[in-house]
Amino acid sequence: MSKWEKLLEKIRNNPKTVTFEEVDKVMKRLGYDGKFPRGGSSHCIYRKPGHTPVTVPRYEPYVKEEYVKQVIEAMDEE
Repeated sequence: MSKWEKLLEKIRNNPKTVTFEEVDKVMKRLGYDGKFPRGGSSHCIYRKPGHTPVTVPRYEPYVKEEYVKQVIEAMDEE
Protein backbone atom coordinates (compact mmCIF):
# COMPACT_ATOMS: atom_id res chain seq x y z
CA MET A 1 0.00 0.00 0.00
CA SER A 2 1.42 3.38 -0.99
CA LYS A 3 1.74 6.41 1.31
CA TRP A 4 -1.10 8.09 -0.58
CA GLU A 5 -3.43 5.13 -0.05
CA LYS A 6 -2.48 4.98 3.63
CA LEU A 7 -3.25 8.67 4.05
CA LEU A 8 -6.68 8.31 2.41
CA GLU A 9 -7.45 5.27 4.57
CA LYS A 10 -6.38 7.15 7.72
CA ILE A 11 -8.66 10.08 6.87
CA ARG A 12 -11.63 7.81 6.17
CA ASN A 13 -11.15 5.57 9.23
CA ASN A 14 -10.33 8.19 11.85
CA PRO A 15 -11.53 11.70 10.90
CA LYS A 16 -10.94 13.00 14.44
CA THR A 17 -7.13 12.85 14.14
CA VAL A 18 -6.46 14.57 10.81
CA THR A 19 -4.07 17.52 10.69
CA PHE A 20 -4.51 20.58 8.49
CA GLU A 21 -1.36 19.63 6.56
CA GLU A 22 -2.87 16.24 5.66
CA VAL A 23 -6.10 17.89 4.50
CA ASP A 24 -4.11 20.39 2.45
CA LYS A 25 -2.08 17.63 0.81
CA VAL A 26 -5.19 15.65 -0.14
CA MET A 27 -7.13 18.62 -1.49
CA LYS A 28 -4.23 19.85 -3.62
CA ARG A 29 -3.59 16.36 -5.00
CA LEU A 30 -7.28 16.15 -5.96
CA GLY A 31 -6.85 19.33 -8.00
CA TYR A 32 -8.34 21.91 -5.65
CA ASP A 33 -6.78 25.36 -5.32
CA GLY A 34 -6.56 26.45 -1.67
CA LYS A 35 -6.40 30.09 -0.63
CA PHE A 36 -6.63 31.95 2.65
CA PRO A 37 -8.79 35.07 2.38
CA ARG A 38 -7.25 38.44 3.18
CA GLY A 39 -7.62 39.85 6.63
CA GLY A 40 -5.87 37.09 8.57
CA SER A 41 -8.64 34.50 8.48
CA SER A 42 -7.75 31.00 9.64
CA HIS A 43 -10.10 29.40 7.10
CA CYS A 44 -8.73 28.05 3.84
CA ILE A 45 -11.15 27.83 0.91
CA TYR A 46 -10.50 25.07 -1.62
CA ARG A 47 -12.04 25.56 -5.05
CA LYS A 48 -12.19 23.43 -8.18
CA PRO A 49 -14.25 24.22 -11.28
CA GLY A 50 -17.49 22.24 -11.31
CA HIS A 51 -17.27 21.26 -7.65
CA THR A 52 -18.62 22.66 -4.39
CA PRO A 53 -16.06 24.81 -2.53
CA VAL A 54 -14.73 23.27 0.69
CA THR A 55 -13.81 25.54 3.60
CA VAL A 56 -11.41 24.16 6.21
CA PRO A 57 -10.25 26.13 9.27
CA ARG A 58 -6.70 25.71 10.48
CA TYR A 59 -7.15 24.28 13.98
CA GLU A 60 -4.35 22.81 16.05
CA PRO A 61 -3.61 20.02 16.57
CA TYR A 62 -6.46 18.53 14.50
CA VAL A 63 -9.11 19.73 12.07
CA LYS A 64 -12.61 19.26 13.45
CA GLU A 65 -14.43 16.14 12.29
CA GLU A 66 -17.25 18.01 10.51
CA TYR A 67 -14.73 19.65 8.16
CA VAL A 68 -12.92 16.37 7.51
CA LYS A 69 -16.25 14.86 6.46
CA GLN A 70 -16.52 17.58 3.79
CA VAL A 71 -13.07 16.57 2.56
CA ILE A 72 -14.18 12.92 2.43
CA GLU A 73 -17.18 13.95 0.33
CA ALA A 74 -14.82 15.78 -2.04
CA MET A 75 -12.67 12.62 -2.25
CA ASP A 76 -15.77 10.58 -3.13
CA GLU A 77 -16.66 12.98 -5.97
CA GLU A 78 -13.41 12.08 -7.74
